[in-house]
Amino acid sequence: MLARELIARLPKAELHVHLDGSLRPTTMLELARAEGIALPASDPEALRQYMVVRDARGLEDYLRRFDLTVALLQAPEALERVAYEMVADAAADNVRYLEVRYCPTLSCARGLTIAGVLDAVLRGLARGERAHGVVARAVACSLRHFDPAVSEAIAACAVDFRGRGVVGFDLAGKEAGHPPGVHRNAFELAAEGGLGVTVHAGEAAGPESVWEAVHLCRANRLGHGTRLHEDPALEAYVRDRRILVEINITSNLQTRVVDRAEHHPVRRYVDEGLAVALATDNWLISGVSLTGEYDLAHRALGLTRAEIDRMLLDGFAAGFLPWPERAALLERARAELAGIA
Repeated sequence: MLARELIARLPKAELHVHLDGSLRPTTMLELARAEGIALPASDPEALRQYMVVRDARGLEDYLRRFDLTVALLQAPEALERVAYEMVADAAADNVRYLEVRYCPTLSCARGLTIAGVLDAVLRGLARGERAHGVVARAVACSLRHFDPAVSEAIAACAVDFRGRGVVGFDLAGKEAGHPPGVHRNAFELAAEGGLGVTVHAGEAAGPESVWEAVHLCRANRLGHGTRLHEDPALEAYVRDRRILVEINITSNLQTRVVDRAEHHPVRRYVDEGLAVALATDNWLISGVSLTGEYDLAHRALGLTRAEIDRMLLDGFAAGFLPWPERAALLERARAELAGIA
């Protein structure tokens, strides 16, 4: 068995983590006091325990926790602070490359614009990168239940910020009954504007959702992809085109997509040769770290050190950075992995 301490030392790329699901409890309490917002606990540890989802019946129950965090993210200072702290927390987990995703319209309730939200998040990420050395970028999200015109507005603004740190576009939210193809025009805008495309798919809906993400939405990566294996032909298509699957084991357990970590299809995906990388989804609401996810995969699914190294390198290779920057990170990670016995 690999020691968790060894896994903690490995260089990592975090490709799927949501800003509004990854606040520090101490920060939540300070922001809530400043805004006069009541929280369900006044002690940081009690609040942390409350925020971790343990009783969801599905994805929609899981998403309700975000009502508390989004209410605290309505000012540019709060967005910048949380983004900065995410980079600091990533550095503590030996994350070398970080993509933070967020739906900017969620922070527009008090007058902020989409551009204003992205600007604040990018300021925090850039400040964190300078202070902690983690390469940090943003992925702009839309939500499935939005009018497609809203998704198009988010995508267009994200393209405008491409040279300032936005590297991708995503679609998240309630999956069942909300096929991603409805937002096809937004994905076209994003892809034609030079952004990477990732789509939450195959989490609360079946492989038909993954099919639309790949064939209608131009996905370069898939968020979750937990039910991709239900369509072997599509699974082979994703494998053959090296469309990386962003795997979130703990989150999938919380949303009841899988019943036990030992049953997670990532074991099959690795065996079948798919490009996969572990991710956390939400540090606070899932109560996880990236080290913890790799440790869980090792213990529950028997992933070997060689398989973990391959997943880590797949993660660096699939980041939405320009290739020269990606290649440099990838080579540094490969050398560092080789030096860790």
